[in-house]
Amino acid sequence: MSVSDLALVAALVFVWGAVSARLERFDVTAPITFVIAGLVLTHGPLGVLGIAPSHEAVKVLAETTLVLVLFSDASRVGFRDLRAELGLCLRLLGIGLPLTIGLGMLLALALFGGINIWLALLIGAALAPTDAALGAGVMVNRAVPARIRRLINLESGLNDGIATPFVLVAVAGAGVAAHESGIGPGGAVAELALGLAVGVVVGGAGGWLVSVARRRDWVAEGFAGAAVLGLAVCAYASAVALHGNGFIAAFIGGLAFGSTAGRRGEPLVPFVEETGALVSLLVWLAFGAVAVAPMFEHLTWQLVVYAVLSLTVVRMVPVALALAGARLGWPTTAFVGWFGPRGLASVVFALIALEDLGEKAASPAVAVITATVLLSVIAHGASAEPLARRYGAVTARAAKRRDSGGLPEVPTRRLIRRARAPGTEPAPGTEPAPGTEPAPPPVPGELHP
Repeated sequence: MSVSDLALVAALVFVWGAVSARLERFDVTAPITFVIAGLVLTHGPLGVLGIAPSHEAVKVLAETTLVLVLFSDASRVGFRDLRAELGLCLRLLGIGLPLTIGLGMLLALALFGGINIWLALLIGAALAPTDAALGAGVMVNRAVPARIRRLINLESGLNDGIATPFVLVAVAGAGVAAHESGIGPGGAVAELALGLAVGVVVGGAGGWLVSVARRRDWVAEGFAGAAVLGLAVCAYASAVALHGNGFIAAFIGGLAFGSTAGRRGEPLVPFVEETGALVSLLVWLAFGAVAVAPMFEHLTWQLVVYAVLSLTVVRMVPVALALAGARLGWPTTAFVGWFGPRGLASVVFALIALEDLGEKAASPAVAVITATVLLSVIAHGASAEPLARRYGAVTARAAKRRDSGGLPEVPTRRLIRRARAPGTEPAPGTEPAPGTEPAPPPVPGELHP
């Protein structure tokens, strides 16, 4: 990257941060903006950006972002939220997620004749995790019951790590000539268990130490946020070093940190969120630069059909089956089924496959994943706000009766302004009126205008 390239990228980040709230009123989200910028500024007549990041560099960026957002999301959730929605989470993750992976694999085998079962499994598993950031408008729209927002957020935070072993098995099977031993189902379960244990130990111990240190005034506030950032990276790296699942370690580490640090740890999390926000902008920019144009070279009607069905039938049917009998009502079931965007985790998995298998072997699967993520960026980003408003209006009375009181608002990973409760928007230059509900806590990854 030249100095002029760096200046252009920095200017793009600055402009987005300065006008993000205005753009989001027109449903223009950060992923949409930076994917388009990455594509347009590196290809065609407007291709003034001379960067050509390697797959390894993009992979490092994407993995770093995923670790930071998983840790910060989890640290905001806490075990109280998990207990409150445990039954529904188990349905989505224990029934819905495996069905989504299986249905996605079968659809890939049916549509792409020359693909083997391992690449089909890779496609199904890589596109099973959801990313609440791409449906960001849903997560701060208080017309949507808090219970449903918590459920969507918890699902998207947990399913990344659960899908990882399936992706690794698929990559090992697809590259069987070079990876004869593979990792196997037993190895995948061991990785999950080890990542969970590392996350509990590192996050729990770190949260306890932060709580003690802040209580005794040992912490220099200017470095406290950096300490939590280091803890998130430590949880991931420790698990990977021990051959465990680093993403599970990051998420469980965040849960453990939030539980043991308590209120003393909450003010330190925004530093991790803001760092993840910046890196995620670069990931989406790089995704647009290196993955979107090659995808168009493989564009066929089968690829388009798969992308559409992946975001609808492959996601919504398993969700409907998983939530059957939960007495949520069909509008809620359809709403949760639609807001299963594919985003950062799918990008990470595609880049892992590209790095481990090579471009020739991985390109058919990577093209499908890229097309689906690109469609999701546009469709879920544009539909989040209007559908959230309509859903909230339809279910307002029932949601008020069902919504569990006393639980805090659950933020999601996103790059969007903070939102206020309906009717509490203050006049310019004034503070909220006494007795009105304050704005929710800062949202992970947001850039404050």
